[in-house]
Amino acid sequence: MKLTQADFQERRDRLAEEMGPHSIAIIATSPVAMRNRDADYKFRADSSFFYLTGFAEPEAVAVIETFESIDEGYTYNLFCRERDREMEIWNGYRAGVDGAVDDYEADEAYAIDLLDEEIIEKLLDKQKLFYRIGQQADFDARVAKWIAEANGESRRGTSAPAHIIQLDRILDEMRLHKSEQEIKLMQLASNISSEAHTRAMQTVHPGMMEYALEAEINYIFGKNGCVPSYNSIVGGGANGCILHYVENDKALNDGDLVLIDAACEYQLYASDITRTFPVNGKFSPEQKALYELVLKAQLAAIDAVRVGNSYKEPHHVAVRIMVEGLLELGLMKGDIDDIIRTESFRQFYMHGTGHWLGMDVHDVGSYKIDGEWRAYEEGMVVTVEPGLYIAPDDETVDAKWRGIGIRIEDDVVATANGPLVLTKNVVKTVEDIEALMAKSKVA
Repeated sequence: MKLTQADFQERRDRLAEEMGPHSIAIIATSPVAMRNRDADYKFRADSSFFYLTGFAEPEAVAVIETFESIDEGYTYNLFCRERDREMEIWNGYRAGVDGAVDDYEADEAYAIDLLDEEIIEKLLDKQKLFYRIGQQADFDARVAKWIAEANGESRRGTSAPAHIIQLDRILDEMRLHKSEQEIKLMQLASNISSEAHTRAMQTVHPGMMEYALEAEINYIFGKNGCVPSYNSIVGGGANGCILHYVENDKALNDGDLVLIDAACEYQLYASDITRTFPVNGKFSPEQKALYELVLKAQLAAIDAVRVGNSYKEPHHVAVRIMVEGLLELGLMKGDIDDIIRTESFRQFYMHGTGHWLGMDVHDVGSYKIDGEWRAYEEGMVVTVEPGLYIAPDDETVDAKWRGIGIRIEDDVVATANGPLVLTKNVVKTVEDIEALMAKSKVA
């Protein structure tokens, strides 16, 4: 499944409506990033640029101009690389300016080398400039130079826009509310990521290296034409207590848990899953007690992702359940309300319960409106990922608990009919995990 040019045009239509008359929007894609010396990272288009254009090549800038009356519509111009037979032999085919019009439905297209020359005339006589301020320092400097040059045309009775507006304020809100097509793409990404986590549970064994288990996950991503949404975390034992552990270079030991936070993106739409399971296929009593506490909190937090509820409601629900459980298990002492008020639970649970998810794994969109946590609305997608981490050197707890790190994460859509879990295909109860791992290993 892919989005069509009609989908991208509908987004540009909405943006133009928000911009109003006599306006111009300029949005650049990501720069090519160097990996080392003369080797680059594989290019990935800027999410907001792709959101409006569907254009995945580097060195591209989109320009949207509205007319004197919004009823007159707008023009969409694309600046991109020209066709170049020699460069295409080395680096692959390009759409070129003709392809930008024929395949990506730009009204006009220009060679990217002409941007500095052509953009000045487009800025003149516009009242408002919408631009993603602060995204790329080099491009910020170019835009500032264009504004200065346009203002230098005052003798002609014209100048640059008087108002410069942060374009992200519009685009981020547009991207926060997912369409039916976007949710389908995220469901596909979630299905592939779920398959990868299932394979990890089926292939893990004591003595296996963390990076070898990561390779099993990457195999599923790759065979489905996907890439990781973020750097994968495969943390065995105490490494699961390191929130952003990415070294993935240690052996997985018999009796330890392994925490895997890994997922792929499909057509630039991300998924985000965490599962924690025993390397040998069987939870110890302590591991099981903490795991079932995290799972209880996660299920309740998922149920709180409901239209009209505060964004923070899942976190509040998860915290109270986990503090109650920690008190019952003897890992904490005191009054539950005092513990929550002072946040002393952060000794074991030091992060939030989720974040927006979309084209970026930590997706765009405001979490507060006028200083208050916003309410869930239809089409918002959020992760729900409570966890408990008992540091290996934490002498305030009995040694039997130390070095256990557990997180369970799913991707959830707020809908009119309640929470929709996109990542439900990968098991997460103790019984289901142990049953799956007891089956024959994948060859």
